[in-house]
Amino acid sequence: MDKNKFRFDGKSFIICIILFLVELAIAKTSGFIRHTFGDFLVVILLYYFVKSFINVEPKKIAIGVLCFSFLVEILQYFKIVEILGVQDNKLMRIVIGSTFSFGDLIAYTLGIITVYFIEVKREKYFKENK
Repeated sequence: MDKNKFRFDGKSFIICIILFLVELAIAKTSGFIRHTFGDFLVVILLYYFVKSFINVEPKKIAIGVLCFSFLVEILQYFKIVEILGVQDNKLMRIVIGSTFSFGDLIAYTLGIITVYFIEVKREKYFKENK
């Protein structure tokens, strides 16, 4: 892998930290905000986390984060927390999740589409205004 692909992007990291704090606040709620909006935001958080350290085009990050999110959701279908023996660990159940939902897949997809279009528009704006 080209070493120019690894770098630290402070702006993306700050966005990631802000989204993490929002996710922590959301975790104290219930219903739509926690279960759907939280899933929508978590893929955006992951996108900016990856972007903080890897310099590749937005499309590759978006696809990678979406695939990872889908994989985690599919593992929930197969009861991965029980397989790993961490069903009694509250933090692990929150991080991994313990219930499969098609709605989560939709929320992940909408979150990735949103962040991808934001990034594409941002890049276009900065190219036009150099």
